[in-house]
Order: sequence, then structure tokens, then C-alpha cells
Amino acid sequence: MSSAAQSSSLEEQIDKWRSYVRRRQAIHSIDVAELEDHLREQIAGLGKAGLTTDEAFLVAVKRMGALDALSREFAREHSERLWKQLVVSASSDQISPEARTDGFIAFALAVAAALLVKLPVLFGIDVDHNEGFYIRNLSFFVLPLLTGYFVWKRRLATDAVRWLATVFVAAIMFANVYPFVAQGHTEALTALHLPIALWLLVGIAYAGGRWRQVAGRMDFIRFSGELFIYYVLIALGGLVFVAFLGMLFKAIEIDSAPFVKWIVPCGAAGAVLVASWLVEAKQSVIENMAPVLTRLFTPLFAALLFTFLGTMLWTGRGIDISREALIAFDLLLVVVLGLLLYSVSARDSQSPPGTFDVMQVVLVISALLADAAALWAIAARISEFGFSPNRVAALGENLILLVNLGWAAVLYSRFLRGRGSFASVERWLTNYLRVYFVWAVIVVIFFPPLFRYI
Repeated sequence: MSSAAQSSSLEEQIDKWRSYVRRRQAIHSIDVAELEDHLREQIAGLGKAGLTTDEAFLVAVKRMGALDALSREFAREHSERLWKQLVVSASSDQISPEARTDGFIAFALAVAAALLVKLPVLFGIDVDHNEGFYIRNLSFFVLPLLTGYFVWKRRLATDAVRWLATVFVAAIMFANVYPFVAQGHTEALTALHLPIALWLLVGIAYAGGRWRQVAGRMDFIRFSGELFIYYVLIALGGLVFVAFLGMLFKAIEIDSAPFVKWIVPCGAAGAVLVASWLVEAKQSVIENMAPVLTRLFTPLFAALLFTFLGTMLWTGRGIDISREALIAFDLLLVVVLGLLLYSVSARDSQSPPGTFDVMQVVLVISALLADAAALWAIAARISEFGFSPNRVAALGENLILLVNLGWAAVLYSRFLRGRGSFASVERWLTNYLRVYFVWAVIVVIFFPPLFRYI
């Protein structure tokens, strides 16, 4: 479709939207011109992000619905027609050059990530004898390329690109110059915390110049949740593919293990780029999977934590703080935090408190009680056996989670009682992301020499 035809189509849709708003003006006290300006700004921004005209209009109206009751009515009444237009546009051969280029770049970077995973093998660094190298450097096979994709897509300034590149180079240095003890505690802590810090760098590139804004960080949280869903779906498809590959080759009595050793790691790396492209291509159009899963698993995890706390009190047993138990427990708390973050990011900030908001507070309080129990066990262990890398890392992480979830519970409770705004919850949770970045950097840089690389 030519740019003139796209412009004409857009103006027709905006005209219908404007007519609808004016017809309902007697019911709602609104400024039509101001709303139209806001709508056009949304469409322009989405167009720069790579969406077609119809896609941009659909997404912009949906976002306007989160701000204005009248736009929400329009989106609801016209959603079927808009969706049909979107499907026809997406299934036609008239794909915009920008969308085609975007897909080509994403696919090329996915291939590059797949090749990078196997590049060390060419230099004699195989997985069987160099597990530590691969564990520490796993992030560098994918995240710099993903950051580069968003740098290109958001047209970041040269200074921002130079800063991001410098941080990645520094991260590579700290991951590889330290004389880690093979399979030691500090090496494992570096491998766990480095992706956290680098993922927030991806967020800075994703948000472009909006990282300092709450909305920009919330967009990255939404992207992260959708990326996780898409990646899991791709991974499940990959498992089916590998299973069929094994069965077919077994039928002709050929060992498929050599093929699998290449397909699985290369596919796992490339899938991150492909999933990211899919999320970007349909951002806010197919954005309802993660919120639905959030609503499903929030009560389940709340019940799990309360059952765990009740069992612990009933049996009188403390928490085992071996390394595996600490990792599992912290991962559970991170999942709870993720459920909270994504439900907040997907919620209409103008809506009044509801039942699900109460469930969120219940989940957070149960996580706080579990976190307090873990902190008590860690402190007792430190007082008895002294400091170790795992105990100190667990202590710091649980304290950070305690502060984050604790104040979130306070702000959320104020919102439920009508004494605070939902925006304060969003602002607290997104601002606190910096704390996780700083802590991850501290663990990666200072823990190895502090604990003599053991």
C-alpha cells in the first residue's frame, strides 16, 4: 500500500473516531481536539516502532481506552472491525518495507546468535571441559545482539550506543578475567547475577529515551512478560521438533545426538531474537496472554506460599539454606515479584480497586512472611557458621526483596483504602529496578575478589 493510500485510510479511521466522540460529547465532558492530538501522537510513535497504519490505529485506540472512558467504548464497539482490518492487512502481500526490513534484521541477528553459541568450539572451547566458561558467558551470546536490535530500531544516539557498548565490554572482562575456582560459589553467583544486570541494559535500549519515565520502564516490563510467553511457546515447539528428529533418525538407525547438540543451543539462542521480534511486531495487539496467566497464577502462588508457611509453623521445621534451596527459594520470590510487576503493568491505572487487587496484596503479604522466614534462617546460619558467598548474596537479595515487596504492600493497601493512587505503586516498582541492577553489579564485580574466587 502506498504512503498516500495509508494516509487516506488513517484519516478515514480517525474521522470515524472523531465523529463517534462528538456524538457522545453530551454524555461525557471532554476536549475532542486534545484527545485527537493525543491519539495522533500515539499513532506516530507506533508507526516509528514499525507498525503499519491499521495496526498503529488499533493499538493507539486501545491505549486511549486506558485513559478515557469514551475511547474505551469506541474501542469495544469497533474492535471486531478493526481486528478484521488488521488480520487482512497482516495476511496480505502488501507488507511495508519497514516491516520487511525489521523482520530481516531480527532473523539475521537470530542466526548470528545461533552461530555465536558455537563459535567457542572453533577455538577448542567445548562444553564438556569448559562448563564454567559457558555458564559465565551465556548472556553474551544473545543480549548484546538483542540490545543492538533495539539500538537500531529506536535510532539511539551515538553517545548512548557508546555507553552501552562500554558496559558490555566491561561485563565481558569481569566475567572472564577473574581466576575463579572451577564450579565455585563466586563463579555461580556471577553467572546468576550477570544476566540480571545485562537485561536491564536491554531495557534501556528498548525504552530508548523513555527509560527515565515510569511509562518507558512499564513498557519494558510488558515486553519482558510477553517475551517470556512467546519464548516458552517457541521452546515447546522446539522440543516437539527435536523429539520427532530423534524418532525419525532412530528409524534408520542413525544417532541423532550430534544434530541435537547443535540444534538445541543454537535454537535456544536464536529464539530470543525471534520472540523479541514477534512481540515488537504485534505489541499491544496480542498483549493479553501474559495478563491472563498472571490472573491464573496469582491465587495459585498465594495459596502455595500460605500452605508453605502453615506447614512450616505446624511442623516447626526451619528453612534449609543449602545453595540449591536458596536458589529455589529466591526464584520463587522473584516469580512472585514478576507476577506483581506484570499485573501492575497490565492494569488500567484509572480503574477503581477490585477483587484481584485484594488478591495481589494477599500474594505480596504471603511473600513477605516467607521472605522474613528465609531471612531469619540465613541470619541464624551466618551467626553459627560465618559468612560465605552464597549466604551473603542470599541475605542481600532477600533484604532487597523485603524492602521492595514491603513498601509495595503499603502503597497497594493505601490504594485499596482510597488513600493513595495506583500511580504511586507503579512508580515505586519501576524505580526500584535500579536497585536490582546495582546489587547484580556488586555481586559480579566485588564478590569474587572479596571471597577469594572460591
